[in-house]
Amino acid sequence: MAANQIPYITEEQYLELERKSDVRHEYYRGEMFAMSGGTGDHSFLAAELISELRFALRGSCRVATSDLKIYVPSTGLYTYPDISVTCEKPSYLDKSNDTLLNPLVVVEVLSPSSGSYDRGEKFRQYQTVPSIKTYILVSCDRMRIETYTRGTGATWIYRAYDGADAVLEIEEPAVSIPLQSIYRSVEFPQP
Repeated sequence: MAANQIPYITEEQYLELERKSDVRHEYYRGEMFAMSGGTGDHSFLAAELISELRFALRGSCRVATSDLKIYVPSTGLYTYPDISVTCEKPSYLDKSNDTLLNPLVVVEVLSPSSGSYDRGEKFRQYQTVPSIKTYILVSCDRMRIETYTRGTGATWIYRAYDGADAVLEIEEPAVSIPLQSIYRSVEFPQP
């Protein structure tokens, strides 16, 4: 018996299907991948960080939810980060204004099903987008945020922020947010 083959889908076909779909999909190398739903903590963390970023940036930058796709031209990946920030006029793939080309900051809230991908292959692809200056990973299972900030050449500077007294520092745009504020809606199990 032959294995079921998934037909190759062009980027144009993906965009047409995705814009009609009730389910979000990533697209990579001719294949569409359904996005899984998140947990309450995942949603609360993303919402709190969006709120904190919008307040801190006070209109100088735009903060987007996971409804806005990002396109990685060098690899052909279309993906939905949990949060993206742009401080320039948004540049879109086309007139649909649903695929951002110039994010400055990208945030992924980690989950058990996507954590390895977000840390590995997805980050590798995000590194090829020149506009991305900071990549942020937010843990759901403990109060920990990790950042990768673009350095010179192919260098990325790693920083980890742990615990209730830590303050997330983003260089561009310049923002400082206490982890307590981001994690205020999350209750961790007591040891």
